[in-house]
Amino acid sequence: MKTIEIYEKLNAISPFELQEKWDNSGLLIGEMEREVSHIVVALDVDEAMLLAAQEDTLFIIHHPLIFSRLKALDFSIYPANLLEIMVQKRLSLIAMHTNFDKTHLNRYVFEEVLGFTQSAQRDFICKCEGSWSKEELLNHLKIKLGLEKLRVVSPKNKISSIALTTGAGASLMDEVEADCFLTGDIKYHDAMKAMSQNLMMVDIGHYESERFFVAVMVRELENLALSAIIVNSKNPFDLV
Repeated sequence: MKTIEIYEKLNAISPFELQEKWDNSGLLIGEMEREVSHIVVALDVDEAMLLAAQEDTLFIIHHPLIFSRLKALDFSIYPANLLEIMVQKRLSLIAMHTNFDKTHLNRYVFEEVLGFTQSAQRDFICKCEGSWSKEELLNHLKIKLGLEKLRVVSPKNKISSIALTTGAGASLMDEVEADCFLTGDIKYHDAMKAMSQNLMMVDIGHYESERFFVAVMVRELENLALSAIIVNSKNPFDLV
C-alpha cells in the first residue's frame, strides 16, 4: 500500500485541516507515492524504535517530530539525529496531533478512560456535569491514570462540573466553564492565574493523559482494515 492511500484514510477520520495554525501535523517524512511495508503506531519516536524498524515502515505518531523551523541539520542533536536514521532506512512519518485531539483523543480519555459522560465538547475541551467530592475525584483520577500524586490548584470540596484537555491545555483556561479543569503541564503562572479566578485545576500529566493515543489510533486503523504494530513510547521523565 502506498503512503497516500493511508494518508487519505487518516484524513477522512480526522481531517488535517482541523489542526491549529501553529501545529505541524501531516506527512513530515517520506513521500506520498512510497510503498509502505509496515505501520507502527506510537506517541513519539526515539532512536531505539527507529533502529529496530524495518525499511519502508510508516510511523503514525501523535507529536510532530519536526515542529519548529529547522535552520540546520546537526545529526548529533535532536531531532536531526532521528531524521538521519529515518532517511537512511527509508522510514516515513505521519503526525496526527491537534486534529486528532479534537476529533478523537480528548473524548476517548474523557469518556472511555475516565468514565465521564460528556455533555459538551468545543474543540479541545470536553465537559460534563455531576457531583463529586474532592477526595472522590482525585482518587478516581489517580486510579484511572496510574498516578501516585497529583498537583492541584484551588481545590474545591464539592465539584459539580469537570472539563478536560489532554496534553498541555492550561492556555485554554479562559474558555473553561467548569468548576474543575483537568490538563497537563500546568506552569507556575498558569496556577497563579487559575487561583485568582477560583478555578480548580488538576495536572494530569502530558504523557500520562496522551499515552492513550496509541489505543485510539490502533482501533481506528482496525476499522479501516489496516494492521499496525504497537510501540509504547517511554515517558521522558523519571519519578525519583
